Amino acid sequence: MATSAAAFGALPIFARLAYAAGVDLYGILVPRFAFGAAVLALAALARGARWPRGRTLLALLAMGALGYAGQSFLYFSALKHADASLVALLLYSFPFIVAVLAAAFLGERLDAARVGVLLLAGAGLVMTIGGGHGTAAGVALGLGAALVYAVYIVVGSRVLSAVDPIAASSLICAAAAASYGVLAGAGVLAGAGPRWPVTAAGWLPVIALALVGTALAIATFFAGLRLLGATLTSVLSTLEPVVSVTLAAAVLGERIGAMQALGGAIVIGTAIWLALRPPPRA
Repeated sequence: MATSAAAFGALPIFARLAYAAGVDLYGILVPRFAFGAAVLALAALARGARWPRGRTLLALLAMGALGYAGQSFLYFSALKHADASLVALLLYSFPFIVAVLAAAFLGERLDAARVGVLLLAGAGLVMTIGGGHGTAAGVALGLGAALVYAVYIVVGSRVLSAVDPIAASSLICAAAAASYGVLAGAGVLAGAGPRWPVTAAGWLPVIALALVGTALAIATFFAGLRLLGATLTSVLSTLEPVVSVTLAAAVLGERIGAMQALGGAIVIGTAIWLALRPPPRA
């Protein structure tokens, strides 16, 4: 999960670099998921993975076409109505939602210590990401993205119980690529087609998004989800914004304040504690 969090945490850095090269949202997301799906499919074939069929296959395709696409749509729409820091903070409320959903549907019990650590991790995220300003619509969209992501994690925990994570990840990415491809096609018909990468400065971050922020991140995420459970996986994922802040300082020259550094230390500390304390069962 630490590898997955680091890879996902690099996403905004790669995206900023791609945007700076003139690539737009669909010009990033379509090749990101398409290339990621191809790499994961090759990896699954190389290891002789069994491909899911029937209801499991349909569930995975729905997770990609609806879960990933829906969460991304809500998240990027929220960015039009609220500060990026506020939207990120709202999105990372998903561990609390996952904890409730996992307790209700997956039999994971929330003891007093785990509830306390969840609250402490939330406080650390507030310090790490910072507050922000936005409209009621921005807040609603950000919370909607968190809800969709939480449901995605809980559903994935159940669907992936007996599925190869690499094969499953390739199918999810393929479905997400198809979903965004349809949206990009609709944009073309409306006279607003996507802006694809045309230079090395545009292609390099997009390829990095596919290989690091998609193939590596998703495969290790689902492998961790199978081993650790929904609640622990979601809380360990809160390492992602800490990685984002650190890389933003190192690559983009953004400043890390003392409050952010302390918040990052709190998040990392709670993640380590949870990793050493498996979730209790009901």
